Amino acid sequence: MIIPDGPLPYDKITHTGAGAPECLTPDMLPHDVERTLSRLEMGRVMADHDLAGYEKSTFTHGGTERRILRRGTGPAVIVMAEIPGITPKVLEFADRVAEIGCTAVLPVLFGEPGRDPRPEAHGRLAAGRYAASSLLKVCVSREFTLLATGRSSRVVTWLRALAAYEHERCGGPGVGAVGMCLTGGFALAMATDARLIAPVLSQPSLPVAVSAGRAGTIDIGPEELAVVRGRCEREGLQVMGLRFRGDRLVPGDRFAFLRRELGDAFVAVELDDGAANPEALLAPHSVLTEHLIDAPGEPTRAALDQVLGLFRARLLEETPADRP
Repeated sequence: MIIPDGPLPYDKITHTGAGAPECLTPDMLPHDVERTLSRLEMGRVMADHDLAGYEKSTFTHGGTERRILRRGTGPAVIVMAEIPGITPKVLEFADRVAEIGCTAVLPVLFGEPGRDPRPEAHGRLAAGRYAASSLLKVCVSREFTLLATGRSSRVVTWLRALAAYEHERCGGPGVGAVGMCLTGGFALAMATDARLIAPVLSQPSLPVAVSAGRAGTIDIGPEELAVVRGRCEREGLQVMGLRFRGDRLVPGDRFAFLRRELGDAFVAVELDDGAANPEALLAPHSVLTEHLIDAPGEPTRAALDQVLGLFRARLLEETPADRP
């Protein structure tokens, strides 16, 4: 029996008389069937997400209004997308957050929510223009700090206010947050607020690692970091980080810095590059979205389960009285 080693394009699959792909054989175990079907699904061309099932609203703080997407009920988890924006893969992650009993809250920081960034969806030229436009918006905005060390981006203040609002709205012992790529470090800086009790840093890429000094730090100010460190020591706060070991955008020195600063409170999930979805456009980077292989036994699936497990433990199984 041979399990496909990569996504299978639908137009290259032959079917049996019963309508099942020939790569699914009667002697397969359930684990193998699920894994194979997952790889088949990855081979299908993804289209734009119509945002069905998501509540659309806005949130304003400090004179800045942004669009918000929500799905689910229960304690809030702020899901901050990577460049170019809230892609169908990011929405799939948000769906998983909602499925465990939390409210997934997605602020639109850049890009067009639901748009598929892959060239197969809109053409190579349009895909390139879309990614470039999202990146340009970030580069020229004063809300995002890409290169500076020793401080967080200004947008974090707005995100803390959003988390506080969603905590009051959704209830529960606190709020979770997951940042991805250039928003990865935002979840750490947001944890200066005691309401943020489950921060996840997925491939945190700021400051851009153009020098050794920038590679060995993360986008947070020293005073903010001291507050987070104190919470780890007093409250048992855990900070989870995820990266592929070969990812140049997230150097190993950055995670070493977090280990030194936070000690055992920093939970590092580091994956070999070979664990990444080979059909993704870029080199291994996006653990929870573009490079996820959503099948049992896959390291990226185990990483996703670990993130969801943190949200369950801190937001759904813990009460305020349980916390130190």
